[in-house]
Amino acid sequence: MSEESPVESAIVILAQRDRMVVIAGLTAVILAAWAYILSGAGMDMDMPGMKAGASGFAYFVMMFPMWIVMMVAMMLPSAAPMILLFAAINRKQRERGAPFASTGLFTLGYVLAWSAFSIGATALQWGLGEAEIIRHTLSVGSPAISAALLAGAGLWQLTPVKRACLEHCRSPVHYLTAHWRKGQIGALRMGLQHGAFCLGCCWFLMGLLFVGGVMNLYWIIGIAVYVLLEKLVPHGQALARISGVMLIGAGIWLGLYNI
Repeated sequence: MSEESPVESAIVILAQRDRMVVIAGLTAVILAAWAYILSGAGMDMDMPGMKAGASGFAYFVMMFPMWIVMMVAMMLPSAAPMILLFAAINRKQRERGAPFASTGLFTLGYVLAWSAFSIGATALQWGLGEAEIIRHTLSVGSPAISAALLAGAGLWQLTPVKRACLEHCRSPVHYLTAHWRKGQIGALRMGLQHGAFCLGCCWFLMGLLFVGGVMNLYWIIGIAVYVLLEKLVPHGQALARISGVMLIGAGIWLGLYNI
């Protein structure tokens, strides 16, 4: 029996350390995304394409990348347990000779789902700007609209769809057991599907960025931390219901206060 070459030995060692490789990769991407946000890149209202009257295409070119990076920074940490479990199952599948399903493609599918949301968010932001509803801070200037967004997000927190999507996000073992698909295309489809569930869980919460301000760093961090807690703490479903009631109350208060 021939001995393994140094290259083959390195490959074996790397395969045995998949978890650390995935953690390192996720950490690098998340830190890069947060560094982009903290630097304020893409958030200068004086940049070409950001001024009033800019064409939809110019506005899209400037703001769409910002939205994607922001979604990666805010959502990828809460998706990390699912991605890490996928990597672990994927390694076991390879050890049994099953087709290789790329953890990178699974993550890409997840990001693509949030990229679709980013397209809609960018279009909405441009539309609000054209209607002169959005302010310099990229928050809506109408208390009535802010109140409606708060109350709407609260109501969504209490819906069966939200509850089902959150349960999916909180149960990576159940999802991967029930929906495992072989191969790289299967990995991409699983990532897209997981991202769709995550969208169903959090899309309205992301819409609250228009209340506090898309450029408001504290608002961004606050929503990101809340999403992480909702998906990872033991009583996340209860937290979602409590936050829903609080958001509805905040919306009603803001609406009545500004009558």
